[in-house]
Amino acid sequence: MTAAPDQDVTEQEPAADILAVARERVLERGEGLTEEQVLAVLRLDLDRLPELLGLAHEVRMRWCGPEVEVEGIVSVKTGGCPEDCHFCSQSGRFPTPVRSAWLDIPGLVRAARETAATGATEFCVVAAVRGPDARLLSQVREGIRAIRESGNDIQIACSLGMLTQAQVDELVEMGVHRYNHNLETARSHFPNVVTTHTWEERWETLRMVRDAGMEVCSGGIVGMGESDAQRAEFAVQLAELDPHEVPMNFLIPQQGTPYEDYPVIEGKEALRIVAAFRLALPRTMLRFAGGRELTLGDLGAEQGMLGGINAIIVGNYLTNLGRPAEQDLAMLADLKMPIKALSETL
Repeated sequence: MTAAPDQDVTEQEPAADILAVARERVLERGEGLTEEQVLAVLRLDLDRLPELLGLAHEVRMRWCGPEVEVEGIVSVKTGGCPEDCHFCSQSGRFPTPVRSAWLDIPGLVRAARETAATGATEFCVVAAVRGPDARLLSQVREGIRAIRESGNDIQIACSLGMLTQAQVDELVEMGVHRYNHNLETARSHFPNVVTTHTWEERWETLRMVRDAGMEVCSGGIVGMGESDAQRAEFAVQLAELDPHEVPMNFLIPQQGTPYEDYPVIEGKEALRIVAAFRLALPRTMLRFAGGRELTLGDLGAEQGMLGGINAIIVGNYLTNLGRPAEQDLAMLADLKMPIKALSETL
């Protein structure tokens, strides 16, 4: 007579549902998911996307609140960058249509005024460089002074590449309150995206910025050939950095770059990625940035605002067109999401 099989061997406990795990860990305790858990969310069946987005929105509302920070950006130095970031049309190493140009001080003041007029509370000055030289820092200093003398009290952030400690200290002295320097992608994938500098160099700049008391803004671009596992890796690496803000960009294939023929991420997948990052970063400002119009369209943008996003860039993105600011502000009004007041960002 054959013995009955050992139940302890043949019967196993069913795996815990990842959204139930996330509800208890993230929504109830405010703790971000682990890398393995983020990966499980990224592999969740798209049939459960509405449930996932609903949970991500609950997390955003509980740990960040209903307000949305609105930001405009302007390029003070466009094109001619010596680095080989494979996604970027501003690299001087690729045959792209973008040509090197500088924005003068009156143009910078005008851009800040137009940004403030949209209701934005944040204005980011961006330059396509490896790192700032004396000329660029002098122009940023003069620009900030001119913006203040014009009576505009909008908060000013900068994105000027990799910094030295002396440059960090100089930006603090200028009154720059937030610094953007994207890690771009997971550490394991970075050498496939950039070869002229390292992920660790970017991390060191962000460490100095944080230690100097400026707010840290660091995110990246999704859709550059990374795997789901590398997206999960990236999410927890950002969580380790503990940034104030994470911009979520989706690849816009740029003419002349190595990524010009890469496919655009499908909208539902993009929304699943946004929600997964919210569950990894429950207390962090998560900002819709470049590529959302191409990837998500109008309806997707609204779904993203109800799926974990709580900040948005209005207007254009450096070398790419965005939606009119009025359209995004109308969307926020329809969703009854208040714009974060300037006094609350001081």
